[in-house]
Amino acid sequence: MFAPGLFFTVSYCLLLGSHAFVRNEAPCQRARSNKGYKTFLQRHLPAGTPTSLDWEEWKNYIKDKTGCGRPTQSFLNPGDLDRVREVCTGKGGKTYKDNLCISEKAFTFVTVRSEPGTCGIKSVREETKHLILACEMLGDDCLPVHFEGNPEDLKPGYTSKACQDPQGKGHAPRLAATWLWLPLSILTLLLINLNRLS
Repeated sequence: MFAPGLFFTVSYCLLLGSHAFVRNEAPCQRARSNKGYKTFLQRHLPAGTPTSLDWEEWKNYIKDKTGCGRPTQSFLNPGDLDRVREVCTGKGGKTYKDNLCISEKAFTFVTVRSEPGTCGIKSVREETKHLILACEMLGDDCLPVHFEGNPEDLKPGYTSKACQDPQGKGHAPRLAATWLWLPLSILTLLLINLNRLS
């Protein structure tokens, strides 16, 4: 026989669990963590990156500074920091999708591919592409918190809106998974009614 209490408990747990995967649905909404920008800078604009495309230099740099855990690492020019930050504003970026913005102008950066865990370099390549960055509000500034790959060399659309929160600065993040409550509620009610009929 069906136990409605058990189903309510399972439904509630599923709904709560779905909130663990929440992300902002638009750029420049409040960040869930204040560490994203710092991590972005450490990964993509660290000091002392090699100025050449020499594999041995990059192998030593990655081994000593950034670690071998990520098989693909992209490094922007530290001198481009202000331009990179502008991608998360109406000055330099357009809304792409979700909380991602795409730069209006292309950037030149170095992408290093290595064997995971070994630091064995597979390639060191200079690329010039439009940046796709996740942008979130930290304090009063909308800042990059994640570098998204752009393998198809996408460019901003002419009709794309400027990179900014479409609902105003500081808007609380909307929960992308809150739609789950409706089907779970309907299913619960159906099962309770079926249980009463039997």
